[in-house]
Amino acid sequence: MRAPSPLSRRTFLGTLTLGGLAATALPGGVASAATPARSSRNWHPVADDVRSELRHTWQSYKRYAWGHDQLLPVSGGYSEFFDKNHPVGLSIVEALGTLYLMGLDDELADGIGWIRDNLDFAGVNADVQVFETNIRMVGGLLSGYLATGEKTLLDNAKKIADILLPCFTTSPTGMPYRLVNPHTGKISGNVNVLAEIGTIIAEFGTLSRLVHDDRYYNAAKKALKAVYDRRSPLDLVGSGIDIETGAWTDTASRIDPPVDSFFEYLWDGWDLFRDSDLKHWYDTLTAAILRHEKERYGGQVWFHKADMATGASLGRETSELTAFYAGLLGQSGHLRDGEAYFDAWTSVLKTYPLLPEGYDYGTGTATDKGNQLRPEYVDSAFNLWLITGKEVYRERAYDYYLTQKRYSRVANGWTIVADVTTTPPKLGDLTSGYWWSEQMKYWYLMFSDCPRFNYRDNYLSTEGDVFKGFIRH
Repeated sequence: MRAPSPLSRRTFLGTLTLGGLAATALPGGVASAATPARSSRNWHPVADDVRSELRHTWQSYKRYAWGHDQLLPVSGGYSEFFDKNHPVGLSIVEALGTLYLMGLDDELADGIGWIRDNLDFAGVNADVQVFETNIRMVGGLLSGYLATGEKTLLDNAKKIADILLPCFTTSPTGMPYRLVNPHTGKISGNVNVLAEIGTIIAEFGTLSRLVHDDRYYNAAKKALKAVYDRRSPLDLVGSGIDIETGAWTDTASRIDPPVDSFFEYLWDGWDLFRDSDLKHWYDTLTAAILRHEKERYGGQVWFHKADMATGASLGRETSELTAFYAGLLGQSGHLRDGEAYFDAWTSVLKTYPLLPEGYDYGTGTATDKGNQLRPEYVDSAFNLWLITGKEVYRERAYDYYLTQKRYSRVANGWTIVADVTTTPPKLGDLTSGYWWSEQMKYWYLMFSDCPRFNYRDNYLSTEGDVFKGFIRH
């Protein structure tokens, strides 16, 4: 996701010792192994359009919401994500890497300047989620630093991670408490969900590498191990757990939220740091998911919820956020299942112009009719394209871009959709922070032949932050 300082190409070769673990940062992941095939079609005008749309929305953000967390493009206002009384420039932080890749260097310099002069996350006097703070703020700042070398970004990432770290180190199990108040330091939330427990190691591990302090990596890995060690005899994990006692509070196994990115970061910890423990844990849990939760229904491959103890089905309602799993399966060597699962989500677009937030594949109906500018479908298209080089994934991503632009674009940028089942879809009023960091980046990289990105050796986080793959100019 994303200057003024001198830039040089950054590589990530070398060995980092983390708590006794020699983690060799080699070119990693199936997704890095292939160079997508050249197309006879000229995609550059599409990339230019994506860039123009992001720049137009950035100008609206500067006009109506500069320094605030999120733009309200319909009403021409703003909202705060963490603390209504203390903005932290969330959209600026989330946009850094994308601005760099798009060559919007003046906009990038403005954003870095605001962060240098104004960002004070310790001033937030509200309970914030460790998960959201990590993937959005720590991740966005680290990505911006890796793109530009601006030390203020790394310094702020470390300050915020230091606010989060006690949620791990004071826990009896090593799984983090869910919430912390940055201003007071008060920690709370002993019942947590797997995505919020486990979506840490990419950011914390990258920070450990950059500041030569293994505490962050070790805390994140300990949290992942604590969950893995509590798997069922079927090698399934539940959804929620008491982080003080280690007792499961929700025994439904799923790839949907609130678990989803837990699996992603097991693989990512291997991809980024070559930690073989994490690969073993990922492989074990993934084999169980494919055995107990995958089904062919209505001619498509889907994944149902299951009881972690028995494997019994608990229903076919799923979430658009789960569309990311198609790309993850492809990255981790399960390409046939990944492509089939992507096809399943593509089939939903025969019914709705945009993917609804919630969908029951058993009934073929939307259970949550909104569309929050979600990036997961495009995320999987991007990863499957990187892996296979197949033009079908660019074509599908392009079709989705045209549809999302048709329905979400307003005078001041792009907004969420409140109801995809109406004609035309009913609009909401929000440019989500992750819009800057995720799908606009995926679309641009798919269509641009971006000279600032290494298409053969790269890593993007669950929030679309680039921790490996920037080419410095």
